[in-house]
Amino acid sequence: MTVLVLDNPDLIAKAAIASGFNAATLMTEGRRPHRMRFHYGFNKHSLDSSDKVIVRQHAVYLRQHPTINVRIHGHSDNFGAEDYNRFLSRLRTNSVARLLMDEGIAESRILVSSWGSDRPLATPDDRAANRRIELEYLTHDMARAL
Repeated sequence: MTVLVLDNPDLIAKAAIASGFNAATLMTEGRRPHRMRFHYGFNKHSLDSSDKVIVRQHAVYLRQHPTINVRIHGHSDNFGAEDYNRFLSRLRTNSVARLLMDEGIAESRILVSSWGSDRPLATPDDRAANRRIELEYLTHDMARAL
């Protein structure tokens, strides 16, 4: 017997997406997607197709839980001028917010924060880790307080 083992998650995900697999349909009631952080390439502000699938899973969760809001934190690396880094992080948060709104999440339930390079995840030299957005779930009371 021959057993084929695929240990490349990116390759598996791309093949699944290419075959028409929709992970959002597998979402069970009440389960939040585990992935809350998405990374970007240098000077990029749009998500790749596998990341969009996960964001759509978040939209499914948010539709199932109308009392929960989401805050999108946008970050950049420290390469270049800080004004541009803030602008790039704002583009990143806006692209994710637009995707959530396209999936039926009301704009009033989405908060955005664009930090530029002010809040690095890793050391400033680890630029790839710092180019990211992070999702944070909030109750309505927490969102109103912000």
